[in-house]
Amino acid sequence: MHELAVTQSILEIATRHATQAKARRVTDIYLVIGRLSSIIDDSVQFYWDLISKDTICKGSTLHFERKPAEIICLECSTEFQVELEINPCPNCGSLKLKVKSGDQFWLESIEIEK
Repeated sequence: MHELAVTQSILEIATRHATQAKARRVTDIYLVIGRLSSIIDDSVQFYWDLISKDTICKGSTLHFERKPAEIICLECSTEFQVELEINPCPNCGSLKLKVKSGDQFWLESIEIEK
C-alpha cells in the first residue's frame, strides 16, 4: 500500500517541475528502483493510472529501471552485486554483509511537451 504514497510523491514532483517549465503536458517519467527496494512496478503503474487522470501528467508513460544491489562483505571487504536476494560473500562465504546500494528509489527525469 505504500506505493500509493510513493506514486503521489512522483505525481507532485513531476507536476511541480512541469508547471515551472511551462509544459503543456508530461509525456514520460523515468524512475530508478534498486533491486532491494520494496517498490513494486505494477502497483506504482496502477496507482499512476488512477491519480494522474485529471492532471498535466495524464497519459504519460512510466519507465522503470531496476538497479542491482551492491553489497560489501564486512569480513573481507569484497564488493559484489546481487539481483534478487542477498547471498553469502562469494569470496569468503561470510554473511556479515552491508548493503552499499540497491535499496534506493528516485525519479531520474521527466519529459514534457511545451
